[in-house]
Amino acid sequence: MEQWPPDGRRSTLVALTGGNFAQFGVRLLLGAVVPLVLTDLGTTKSRIGLALTGMWAVYALFQFPSGILADRFGERPLLLVGLSGTVVGAALVSITPSIRLYGIFVVVLGAGAGLFYSPASALISRLYQEHGGALGMLTASGAVAGVVYPIGGSYLAARFGWRFSVAVGAAVALPALLMTLGLVSSLPPANSSRSLRDAVDVQQIRELLSRPSVAYTTIIAIITAFTFQAIGSFFPTFLVEFRGVEPSLAGVGFGAVFGISAIAQPVAGLVSDYVSRDFAIGSSVTLTGLAFLILIFVPSNLGLVAGTALLGVGVSWPGTTQARFMDQLDDAERGYGFGLVRTVYMFVGASGSVVVGTLAEQFGWPVSYGAVVALLSVCVLLLASNRIFGLDL
Repeated sequence: MEQWPPDGRRSTLVALTGGNFAQFGVRLLLGAVVPLVLTDLGTTKSRIGLALTGMWAVYALFQFPSGILADRFGERPLLLVGLSGTVVGAALVSITPSIRLYGIFVVVLGAGAGLFYSPASALISRLYQEHGGALGMLTASGAVAGVVYPIGGSYLAARFGWRFSVAVGAAVALPALLMTLGLVSSLPPANSSRSLRDAVDVQQIRELLSRPSVAYTTIIAIITAFTFQAIGSFFPTFLVEFRGVEPSLAGVGFGAVFGISAIAQPVAGLVSDYVSRDFAIGSSVTLTGLAFLILIFVPSNLGLVAGTALLGVGVSWPGTTQARFMDQLDDAERGYGFGLVRTVYMFVGASGSVVVGTLAEQFGWPVSYGAVVALLSVCVLLLASNRIFGLDL
């Protein structure tokens, strides 16, 4: 752990949570306004899903190089470039005239945002010894963004149009950029001697990914990332089309999920620190699957409210899953290693947007979200097997 004054650590954590709030929130806002984009651009759920998968896939691909560059040159420059790209990408999305350009511009947004998170996580892990709680705070800022952006964005979209709403999202990222510029100091690189050519060595990559505990955690992370994409891209559309909720109220429901998650994530992080990572992850996954079943099969308003609330409690795995990775990586490889595994699991998990959108379009929402429940069941079985059979993964 780096020896920084407590005030310096706290101000850095504040700045990083603000940056995560901005870059994560504007991407969630795109999911909240999908029903309006479908009409305005005259497109389909499968095409919107493909565009959003492209955004999240590029976001994922940038995790690895951003981790390598953070190790080599320090985290601060990557944080600043990432937030700048977030502002530019979101601004371009707000003025897109077609679904094709929409797809290109959301990829620009994904690339900018993709430069932020791995360096932020690595920096926090260097500053905090019990990083489960600190990383839980970082991911919780994304959950808070999931409240503010969908609710506020849906309100603005209903009154002024989805383009205005996304433009406001871009503008909100500017203070986060300035806060990072002013509050985050430069640390010496964690591994300044790392060769960039060596960092992309296939044998080295294979060695890290083939470690049994890393491979196991990667599978768990892929399933949870896929599930998150299913929620982040289409949950408001599901509420509108399947549950008959008005678009503005669907944004409120979407925001409620992340509002509850904002409380649940730090708690899950602390539980993972003091009980076990797998217990915290398994509890989250189980509650998420149950929430989907309630939302699909309990048609009353009680089912809608209970399922939405339970979904918010369930979506509390990000910080605990990431802490599980950090446990398996030493200080010198956390930027590099976490960037690599985050790229892998988020790139594969990004398919959740296009898969869920296409399944909903072809077979309906019960089949679409039912497939997510099936994947979550696999995750629970994997976690249970690790404990029951003493695999020590």
